[in-house]
Amino acid sequence: MEDLLIIVVILALFFDFTNGFHDTANAIATSVSTKALKPRTAVLLAAVLNFAGAFVSLKVAATVAKGVVDSQVVTLPVVFAGIIGAILWNLFTWRIGMPTSSSHALIGGVAGAAVVGIGAGAIHWDGLVNKVLTPSLVAPLLGLAVAATILWLIVKLVPNTNSNRAQGVFRKLQIVSASFVAFTHGTNDAQKTMGIIALALLAIHPAKEFSVPLWVIISAATAMALGTYVGGWRIINTLGKKIIDLKPRDGFAAETATATILWTTAQFGFPVSTTHTISSAIVGAGAVENRHKINWHVIKQILFAWLFTLPCAALVGAIIRLLTLVPGGAYIAFALLVLVAWTIIVTQHWTRESFRQFRALLSPVDKTVKPVDLSSDIKTMLR
Repeated sequence: MEDLLIIVVILALFFDFTNGFHDTANAIATSVSTKALKPRTAVLLAAVLNFAGAFVSLKVAATVAKGVVDSQVVTLPVVFAGIIGAILWNLFTWRIGMPTSSSHALIGGVAGAAVVGIGAGAIHWDGLVNKVLTPSLVAPLLGLAVAATILWLIVKLVPNTNSNRAQGVFRKLQIVSASFVAFTHGTNDAQKTMGIIALALLAIHPAKEFSVPLWVIISAATAMALGTYVGGWRIINTLGKKIIDLKPRDGFAAETATATILWTTAQFGFPVSTTHTISSAIVGAGAVENRHKINWHVIKQILFAWLFTLPCAALVGAIIRLLTLVPGGAYIAFALLVLVAWTIIVTQHWTRESFRQFRALLSPVDKTVKPVDLSSDIKTMLR
């Protein structure tokens, strides 16, 4: 059992790492897209502030550990299966560049595994609704409204916001607002991994009261910071450019709204989605400028992922839990995770053109595409 606990802790920290690179875009996408910060500078700043934010509060960690599932009956295999389900969903959505919620992935994965492993009675349904689902629905709506209000006030109160001088001022202000988002992201998201590790510790010692040891706080904060520094460039492109081409004032409004909401929800222990909040804030700011310029196709994709992340992660967690019930199933699940992670990492540089050319090599009857040398693509992937 102690060995499984070590594996669960390692997997939880790996999830925290994937959360970091998956959600890096939340803090820096708008600042990078408006050229307020250089990409590497933005990533380093976000990593440092994510680390610092993780030490502020433990209320979100308490919600994850006790508010969604019954910590008195949850077992280590359930936590193990739930984390793997969350990681697999995070890796998949990161690979396709879709800004989904790591929070929903983690909570959904553990909830799905708990239902299969213990039963529906293991879920605190009122906690799931009141502390997770309702805040996660309200936060994006607030993000949209608050960002739109901030930008409307800026346009009304600041003369000629489109001038070069005004844009320069807002670029500097974006450094502050982006820093605030990164700090509150650490306050919110790093807590979720702390809560899962604390839940695993409670599964080993159910008689103990809930607490988060200092080593858990430090390790979770470090994993989040390292993942942030690696950076989620695919999702940065989606948030920073594909929704709408932001101006510095728009980015400032969206970031200020997001950080304010994240800070407020963290004080109540609500594990809301940073991704959904910043996405809706960008839409709110963009709607004030010109709603016709918003890429509503991308918005629909994000909404689709928003609706399906929690149930899909729960399904994956449930499947992994079923797999662990067979002899050697835990090893198979871990091997599956390693295989998927390795495949995604190796193929991250593949493009549609590369796939098209590869299919042409396998299908010589297709005369519309000439086979080409893929050695340069392969070298790029193996770097």
